[in-house]
Amino acid sequence: MTISDRLRQEIADGLAAAEQQAAAIDPPATAYPDLDVTDAYEIQLINIRKRLAAGATVAGHKVGLASEAMQKMMGVDEPDYGHLLDVMQYHENTPIDAGKFCYPRVEVEVGFILGEDLPGAGCTNADVIAAVEWVVPSIELIDSRIRDWKISLPDTIADNASSCGWILGEQRVRIADIDTGDIHATLHRNGELIAEGNSSAVLGHPLNAVSWLARKVESFGVRLRRGDVILPGTATRAIDIRSGDHFVADFVGLGSVTLDFT
Repeated sequence: MTISDRLRQEIADGLAAAEQQAAAIDPPATAYPDLDVTDAYEIQLINIRKRLAAGATVAGHKVGLASEAMQKMMGVDEPDYGHLLDVMQYHENTPIDAGKFCYPRVEVEVGFILGEDLPGAGCTNADVIAAVEWVVPSIELIDSRIRDWKISLPDTIADNASSCGWILGEQRVRIADIDTGDIHATLHRNGELIAEGNSSAVLGHPLNAVSWLARKVESFGVRLRRGDVILPGTATRAIDIRSGDHFVADFVGLGSVTLDFT
């Protein structure tokens, strides 16, 4: 069962206001028990289209719930996805105001930049390898506009898969020159090691996440295009952000990316 277009718009408006005001709201799925995954993706698209109409552009896509542990926690058997907009990009050496978010967290990810469009239905890992131009060190900023991160799957999907920003390191590596399925990553906060993991935690191989994404988004009229940044999921647990934090994410054979919060 799905909800009406009017309710979809109402939920989209509430999430957009929560993001703009950094003031979290109660879970929409609690207020509207009939809210399903299809509704949630349509709600996400309502707000994405609104931001595009205001001048933003799609810079890429992110995959969420890409680890087995996260899927078990959410009671699902596949990931979800969200949009990366150009206005969501942050840069190294430019401090970020932590106060503009509700409950921000950092995720360490092996990122990809596409050199060619990906097919939709039937997309394979071989297609991804052929299309990827660069492998890049990256960090995704996630934030929930849902109070206290008390989210169900429809809540996080409607909320653009809890995405709020992305940062790329300067290094670029050809996909033929690195085993993207076995990249060890560490995250330091203010000089202290606080998380580490391996890219194999991302659906067994991050390429699995990218090919899944290409197939999934086609059903919503979306394609992965040349120049898109793809964040396939985190290789470590998500880490809460505090004002004044300095983060360094290091990837063996790939380089590093840093960010600071005021």
